[in-house]
Amino acid sequence: MRWRPYWLQGYNRQLAGQDGLAAVIVTLMLIPQSLAYAMLAGLPPVTGLYASILPLLGYALFGSSRTLAVGPVAVVSLMTAAALGPLFPAGSAEYLGAAMLLALLSGLILSGMALLRLGFLANFLSHPVITGFISASGILIALGQLRHILGVPGGGETLLQLLPALLLNLPQTHLPTLLIGGCSLLFLWWVRGYLKAWLVGRGVSPLLAGNLAKAGPVLAIVLSILAVTGLQLVQAGVKVVGVVPEGLPGLSLPSLDLALIWQLLPAAALISLVGFVESVSVAQTLAAKRRQRIEPDQELLGLGAANLAAAVSGGMPVTGGFARSVVNFEAGAQTPMAGVLTAAGIALSVLLLTPLLHNLPQAVLAATIIVAVLGLVDLGALRRTWHFSRADGAAQLATLGGVLLLGVEAGILLGVGLSLLLFLWRTSRPHMAVVGQLPGSEHFRNILRFAVVESPSVLSLRVDESLYFPNARYLEERIGELIATRPLVRHLVLMCPGVNLIDASALDSLEAIVERLHSAGVQLHLSEVKGPVMDQLKRSDFLERFGGRVFVSQFEALRALDPQSTQRALSHEVR
Repeated sequence: MRWRPYWLQGYNRQLAGQDGLAAVIVTLMLIPQSLAYAMLAGLPPVTGLYASILPLLGYALFGSSRTLAVGPVAVVSLMTAAALGPLFPAGSAEYLGAAMLLALLSGLILSGMALLRLGFLANFLSHPVITGFISASGILIALGQLRHILGVPGGGETLLQLLPALLLNLPQTHLPTLLIGGCSLLFLWWVRGYLKAWLVGRGVSPLLAGNLAKAGPVLAIVLSILAVTGLQLVQAGVKVVGVVPEGLPGLSLPSLDLALIWQLLPAAALISLVGFVESVSVAQTLAAKRRQRIEPDQELLGLGAANLAAAVSGGMPVTGGFARSVVNFEAGAQTPMAGVLTAAGIALSVLLLTPLLHNLPQAVLAATIIVAVLGLVDLGALRRTWHFSRADGAAQLATLGGVLLLGVEAGILLGVGLSLLLFLWRTSRPHMAVVGQLPGSEHFRNILRFAVVESPSVLSLRVDESLYFPNARYLEERIGELIATRPLVRHLVLMCPGVNLIDASALDSLEAIVERLHSAGVQLHLSEVKGPVMDQLKRSDFLERFGGRVFVSQFEALRALDPQSTQRALSHEVR
């Protein structure tokens, strides 16, 4: 792992110019997003700005991606709210302190995983589980923000809590708030989907049109503040952000309450894992476009540094965001210096613009969140996954339903648990095929799928899975069934091209199989054993005691054990 900013080598004025332009564009995008995601997390909006300053510097020093943009993101903000909501009133000093502590724990977990090189743990979150989790989170986030659009009380962490609260309070809808929120939603939806094409149609260059479209939320904020101020809508009951502290946050550690740490630790671990998976997926996608590479363990260190920086600067848990990273990439960012310059832009905004945010309607921030997260919802993926694999579809459906009905943490744990159980079930009954020789060739294929020559005295059984404790007993049962129905068989050749591992349980089963076969007058042999598996077997005395041979290929096995059958197949004499 690297401990210094490698990208500074060869840094020049041209790269600085490209990074600077990208920083301006991303800063304009981050200001409304950071404010909105902090509100989503139940924190004062300025917390989102704080979490977009020092974390970017921390990632620039230790991360491996040249274009990943770090900061508050929707899913992590939702998980933060789900973890802290039951403990403290949203927006209170205790809630803010707990958010900083959550960021600290997340930073320590990520950094520890980096030092231990545990980036592989992210593989336990399968793509269907992540897709179901993100889609369900998007739905929950959008529904949770509708109360700000309507100007009604409400809240909740699940679909069963959010929908009744919204329906119950619907008659109390505040019309001025609904007007501002509804207009903001329509404007942001139009900006997101149509503004770029509209500008290009009027002669604006595609690059400039795209950048102007990305700055649409800033325009929505400016117009709504002017409307609230000019029409004195605060007096009419429109809820606004209110007083935003001026100046940069001081550096301080959150309170290290041991009891609270133990309460937050599971949520911090889950936030770390989900944030890392989201971040590294984005980073790898963008790096591939420029033929660059990402180091997962270095990413862990970069994200750990970013969260530790957020913890000491009044922030909240952060990770690499998809939308802002894509914008950073498309705007021409070449190095993490773009993130450093973005941090400077956000810091400047905190110093100069916070007094102007007093009359920013909460409904506009809610509209910003809704438009952003609805792009994350992909319910069609459930149908596609189910059609391809029922097991993966079940895991995705369980995650989606679990998050919607039980909550964020319970839902993702349900999806991960079901994925692992289905994997164990699937591998506990591995595919095994009796194979025969293709006429005129040295290749062997499944007797149920091809017209092949099958030896009457040699049973060729191909195993298409590693042999370990969940499937060891199944291997014994399957071989017993096959031998019982083939009285002429004198040799069993176990083909192992798909076997990458044989554990101690499987080795015991192989020894039991040898004894049973000997009692039936059958000898076990192995073929096509991979080098690492052979090395593993040599560490035991199995090869000396089982009495059979290990063949390089199945053809060599048949040529040695039943040469007549091999010759018949080569001469196309199919029975």
